[in-house]
Amino acid sequence: MSVHTPMDGAGAARRPVTIHDLAAAKSRGERFVMVTAYDASSAALLDELGVPVLLVGDSLGMVVLGYDSTVPVTLEEMLHHTRAVARGAGNALVVGDLPFGSYQEGPSQALSAAVRMLKEGGASAVKLEGGGPMVEVTERLVTAGIPVMGHVGLTPQSVHQFGGFKVQGRDDAAAERIVADAVALADAGAFAVVLEAVPAAVGRRVTAAIEVPTIGIGAGPDTDAQVLVWHDLLGLTSGRLPRFVKAYADLRAEISGAVKSFQSEVADGEYPGPEHTY
Repeated sequence: MSVHTPMDGAGAARRPVTIHDLAAAKSRGERFVMVTAYDASSAALLDELGVPVLLVGDSLGMVVLGYDSTVPVTLEEMLHHTRAVARGAGNALVVGDLPFGSYQEGPSQALSAAVRMLKEGGASAVKLEGGGPMVEVTERLVTAGIPVMGHVGLTPQSVHQFGGFKVQGRDDAAAERIVADAVALADAGAFAVVLEAVPAAVGRRVTAAIEVPTIGIGAGPDTDAQVLVWHDLLGLTSGRLPRFVKAYADLRAEISGAVKSFQSEVADGEYPGPEHTY
């Protein structure tokens, strides 16, 4: 099964994507995508298009809820949005982010949060940030039957420790730590590892060093998959964007034009016309 083949016009039968499909894709050298989703309608569209992995990222704190970072996002907020995405996604693998403060105390706290993400949120897997102590956490969750996606490099929940959203792994020592953390997470049972904002050479090294898929976001072209935030991909985000962002549409301009036309037609009495009236 290809993990990124969309349904054809006849509605070809598909089955839910699993973590084993992602592993098989890496073994075949087949690259795939992951896209963030925060509501049922976007999840349903992405699922229809054959996107294999939907991440309910805590990035929703910034792009949906208006926070300055992902740090304020609560578990209840994540559960709310994950439930919506799970209802919209029929076949995609839904991964729910564990937000800051829901797993840092250790394996017991992490297990409680992860169980809620699967039972109440409807996710099929969880994602957590960091290496080091998070290796033990990952192993505990995997042992309990919960698929875990790791995340190293720039970990946004640690933005205050990093002093901002900065590229990680530029010097040799930092690069070695990232590679070591990724290897440790994979050895602990993580089914994939996100690499964020690291030099391409680091992305290449990690991808070669671990058997599970790497998912890059600002990690160069050699990772097994790529992820983008829904709003960034569609050109809905304003202001300065990270270098790795590519907008594949300009929906901000399209929406602006539509809203202005609506305002104008209402002001001029053109809408609603006879065809829009009972």
